[in-house]
Amino acid sequence: MQGWEVTARIAEHYCTDCMADGLQKLFGSPARVKLLRLFLFNPRLSFTPADAAKRARVADAETRKELLLFTNAGVIMRAPRGKAVRYVLDGNFEYVEALQNLLLNAPTRGQDIVARVRRTGTLKMVILSGIFLGEWDGVLDLLLVGDRMKDKKLRDEIRKLEAEIGKEIRYTLLSSDDFFYRLNLNDKLVRDVLDYPHSIVYDKLDMGLK
Repeated sequence: MQGWEVTARIAEHYCTDCMADGLQKLFGSPARVKLLRLFLFNPRLSFTPADAAKRARVADAETRKELLLFTNAGVIMRAPRGKAVRYVLDGNFEYVEALQNLLLNAPTRGQDIVARVRRTGTLKMVILSGIFLGEWDGVLDLLLVGDRMKDKKLRDEIRKLEAEIGKEIRYTLLSSDDFFYRLNLNDKLVRDVLDYPHSIVYDKLDMGLK
């Protein structure tokens, strides 16, 4: 059994509350974790080595080394597009879902998001959807309801989160009044979250929504 396969089997059973340093030790390096997240959380996109290095903020030489490892392990494959060599996640790799769940760490990530966003104003509700529920083509990943929220501080917190998970977060912030108004009107934006897989991780509105 190859070293990568052993690592992947460990990853499948690894605890959901492991911290970033634990992941780096498990996978061998911070660069490997960053590049894995880039491909795992952008499964529809292909990247040249230079693109991947820039997006993951990893040195070019280290990126090429890791991409060769990923290719040999079957995590990524060459994408036939143009003359430049590009790579894309191989959806047939048997541990894709296990690795996505591990590296996204959604249960702990939800509480982390609440802690971050509470610093930016009077938070009322946090609903996870989209990538946090494994829905890569969803309209939103994060629906926030709050009042007197500081937009710049919120954007800064979202950017930090994006940098950590290697994926742009599609989010919307609504005031309490706007949320109730849209909810009563069966507004499409709200229904697109509530009618599909979602998880309410913070609810000061006591809505009792599922």
